[in-house]
Amino acid sequence: MNAITTPSTHDKLMTQAAKLIRITYIALLILALLAPMLGLYPVFVMKLLCFAIFACAFNLLLGFTGLLSFGHAAFFGAAAYITGHLIKVLNFTPELGILFGALGSGLIGLVVGMVAIRRQGIYFAMITLAIAQMVYFVCLQMPFTGGEDGLQGVPRGALFGLISLESDTTMYYLVVGLFVACFLAISRIVNSPFGQVLKMIRENEPRAISLGYQVDRYKLLAFVLSATLAGLAGSLKTLVMGFATLSDVHWSMSGEVILMTLLGGVGTFFGPVFGAGIVISLQNLLADKVGSWVTVIIGVIFVLCVLAFRKGVVGELQAYLERRRKQQNS
Repeated sequence: MNAITTPSTHDKLMTQAAKLIRITYIALLILALLAPMLGLYPVFVMKLLCFAIFACAFNLLLGFTGLLSFGHAAFFGAAAYITGHLIKVLNFTPELGILFGALGSGLIGLVVGMVAIRRQGIYFAMITLAIAQMVYFVCLQMPFTGGEDGLQGVPRGALFGLISLESDTTMYYLVVGLFVACFLAISRIVNSPFGQVLKMIRENEPRAISLGYQVDRYKLLAFVLSATLAGLAGSLKTLVMGFATLSDVHWSMSGEVILMTLLGGVGTFFGPVFGAGIVISLQNLLADKVGSWVTVIIGVIFVLCVLAFRKGVVGELQAYLERRRKQQNS
């Protein structure tokens, strides 16, 4: 009797879980669309969404491919500078500035990936960090980046030359639209056959090799996709905030995105978004009150979360729900 009823019960629970996740995402999307009307500061939410895209891009590499990069700020910051220069100096329209910023980061990611991808573990991480420091030095020395002053006063311009983005509300809905597109794209990538191979590489790379997969090509493509999406986040951030500075390409920015991803939950879809929300919210709330101590406070919170939630907040929640599902199924 149990053998007959268990599969149907399992399918029912899985359907309920998928429905709950779908309802949660729809509710969050509605909340995001109504945020300006609810009194939330649009620029703050836009900044949060930009870093959420950055964290999701990093999670595609770490959470679903198993590659830890210490140099993702290079892609975020490079795209920020490319977009800022194209729009401010060369008078490109914002959509072209964002497009070329993301493509520029993708090309840098291709070069970095071709150098680093054949190494594993800490060696891979150190190569990415070293190349990121080289990108930081270039941004510091090149005249078109503004040096230590960065690029200031980058105009938002008009989308396709028709829709002005100077209004925070108009800019906000553009950022929300791009965030949703990136989130859905990452979900599609991960759930595709390509994504399943990435997961296999993460779990057991020698087995993937024995099955005939060209592992390095898959990892390189994942690295380039992650770099491109990170560049998109950097381009959007420049457009939203109106500036690109050395902090965008500094190694500490790589540390921040690692923190966001681990805090929310590596290998989960919504974890990086949640982690970005925590970090950006704390920075926004505490910066004026405690100054540079905000870094220490975030560090303490991170340590406590790692001790209490080893899979991240969202990861632990998913693990708890999975245990409940198995108990009900048994």
